[in-house]
Amino acid sequence: MLPAFLQTPAAVVLVLGGLLACFAGYRIFRVVLGIYGFILGVLLASSVVGTEHTVWTVVASIGFGVIGALLLIAAYFVGVALIGAGLGAMVANVIWAGIGGEPHVLVVILLAIAGALAALALQRYVIIIATAFGGAQTVVVGAAALLGNPAAAEAAVRNVYSVYPLDPVPATLVDAAAALALGVAGMLVQLFVTAKSRKGK
Repeated sequence: MLPAFLQTPAAVVLVLGGLLACFAGYRIFRVVLGIYGFILGVLLASSVVGTEHTVWTVVASIGFGVIGALLLIAAYFVGVALIGAGLGAMVANVIWAGIGGEPHVLVVILLAIAGALAALALQRYVIIIATAFGGAQTVVVGAAALLGNPAAAEAAVRNVYSVYPLDPVPATLVDAAAALALGVAGMLVQLFVTAKSRKGK
């Protein structure tokens, strides 16, 4: 968990990184990988170091963030596979959350593997969909935290496993609708504008 005074900067990073991912994720995929690698590194550091020593927490967070960013940028295809695996795991959680429960670990693993293989086979479309909806979700959380939503504010600095107030869908209908609408908009913009212009080069 990050110190409380980093809550607003963390929310700003989520909003800006989310917007980039949502509307230009495929075109600048390595940058998006770097942003999300940095976020994951910071969350990992904050869950390991704790908040007792603020200076060490900040230093460790930046260090882990840089390492996470470099690792995901360097591992482009691994990043694609991880995104697919993450989508597969998210699908499992969404389905089981809809029926009121948690999926068996074997189901999550199988869907994660299927997602990773699909991501590698259909790279362009998986990247567009994942970055559009992942970015939209990140924007919703960051915006909610900036607007003073306590669950989102806590989630923005919480731990490596959850950077959003989801279970695994947004906690309210408004959050879900906003994330869905923004994700669809981002996907369409990428398919017909930003990703298309990259493909033409």
